[in-house]
Amino acid sequence: MNRATLITLLLWSLALGLATWTLRQLPLAAMGAAVAGLTPGQWLVWLLLNVVVMALSTGRWQLFARALGDRVALWPLLLIRMAGQTVSFLTPGPQFGGEPLQVFWLCRRHGIALHRAVLSLGLDRFFDLWVNIAVLLGGVGLLLVTRLVPSQEWQGTLLVLTLALGALPALGLLVLRQPAWLASRLGALVARWERHPRLLRSGAALSEHWQALQNALRQLLQTQRAPLLAGLLLSLLGWAAILGELRALLWFLNVTVETGDFVLLFVAIRLAMLLPLPGGIGTIEAAVLWCFSTLNLGTAEALGLIALMRLRDAAILGFGLSCLATLSRRGFAELASDD
Repeated sequence: MNRATLITLLLWSLALGLATWTLRQLPLAAMGAAVAGLTPGQWLVWLLLNVVVMALSTGRWQLFARALGDRVALWPLLLIRMAGQTVSFLTPGPQFGGEPLQVFWLCRRHGIALHRAVLSLGLDRFFDLWVNIAVLLGGVGLLLVTRLVPSQEWQGTLLVLTLALGALPALGLLVLRQPAWLASRLGALVARWERHPRLLRSGAALSEHWQALQNALRQLLQTQRAPLLAGLLLSLLGWAAILGELRALLWFLNVTVETGDFVLLFVAIRLAMLLPLPGGIGTIEAAVLWCFSTLNLGTAEALGLIALMRLRDAAILGFGLSCLATLSRRGFAELASDD
């Protein structure tokens, strides 16, 4: 057993153990009642918000692919995105894991050159992480000026966060003016995909396409800046939809919170998702319970929020697994026909 497999098994064991312990403390009947209490209109609003989040994130990727000259319809790209995210969800850390398969499917099923597939996906992940960090830093900054933190303790930390937030636009300007710098960063990001079996099976290694990738990136940054700005806008709209979904869930449960309390809950959940446990199993539950206890909110409402969030995750995971099965089945059929 190699080291990566051992770490994965250990993290899964930790996640499942934490989830088991958490569930044993929770009254499952109350959680079921929270789900059953939703009206048809609330179910519809909830569904639409999640569809909007998926459509916006996939639309950003499609925007970058089209800026590079590749015409891929939204629905096939959504299948690829959700299948890859399912792999990422089931591996330690919910942010990465399924990207090599996404590149493989783009190349294999849509005839996209490897360097353009890697570049469009790399840009999509870059924007995703960039805006993610900005939103979290902004959330923490807002927390520091609420009543949750004593005023004499937050000035220095707020200064550091302000500088960090100011550095993010500077990073964007650097990307536009120095495309070679971004090319080297993307190279470090995707280098670990180079020897992935799926990519090797596609007939070429990343090193053979690296110069083409740099040229494509340079041309994109010089002549196609509008799609990059549009991608940033789609990222911000996606985060607005994510915030709206959390607000909607609290509304469904008749939980009223002030702005600072809502920011605390949101930041705690997002940070819990970034911990290296598959799907944030156990950590999200602990974060929600801690926040509701800190804010003197009801335990029943906390359990209802956990139930609704995990129901959403289960639905998205089920959809992603169906996408993964569909793409894998088609991939095997194509490989068999080639043989």
